[in-house]
Amino acid sequence: MAIGAALAPHFYLGRLAAAAAAFFLAMGIGAHALDELQGRPLATRIPRPTLVVLTVVSLAAAVGIGIAGAISFDLWLLVFVAIGALLVPVYNLELLVGAIHNNPGFALAWGAFPLLTGYFACAGTIGWVAILAALYATLTSYVQRLLSTSVRHVRRRVAAVGGTLELKDGTHEPVTAELLYASQESALQLLAAANVALAGALLILRLA
Repeated sequence: MAIGAALAPHFYLGRLAAAAAAFFLAMGIGAHALDELQGRPLATRIPRPTLVVLTVVSLAAAVGIGIAGAISFDLWLLVFVAIGALLVPVYNLELLVGAIHNNPGFALAWGAFPLLTGYFACAGTIGWVAILAALYATLTSYVQRLLSTSVRHVRRRVAAVGGTLELKDGTHEPVTAELLYASQESALQLLAAANVALAGALLILRLA
């Protein structure tokens, strides 16, 4: 979202802050609460009624921020508000037979969509710069999903790992859980750090 806002021809820090707050509520709280309702992937012990309240309150607050922003400067922003409000339950509850709960769906919903929203919040339109940047966000989010799938599988579902690797020089190495996902996990962390660094650089450029 920050990358999209910083790439817009006109930059408004207040609009970015409001949009970021809305996405934090909807994705950071609401989406994760729905995840826990769906199957406890984070293995929390938060009671189900509390998760329901967190979901409803966070999504309602996010939508409220979006509606206020649309009334303030551009009613077309309501399209983004509506899409975002639908994406959270449809994706996280795997509605529509899980039609978008997959790698492309993740990349478009949580990569391209936030960037386009951030751009539109400042520019009031979508141009080629936004589309190309959304492609970047889609591809990097797709890579993130590919890497995280195997990491989450080992961390959440695999109870034990055994076996050895026989090397060409005749030696053996034990197969461990860390061997299966350590590289992917490091790549995920570096990818996230790279995106934060890029967003930070663009924001500093626009604020300077």
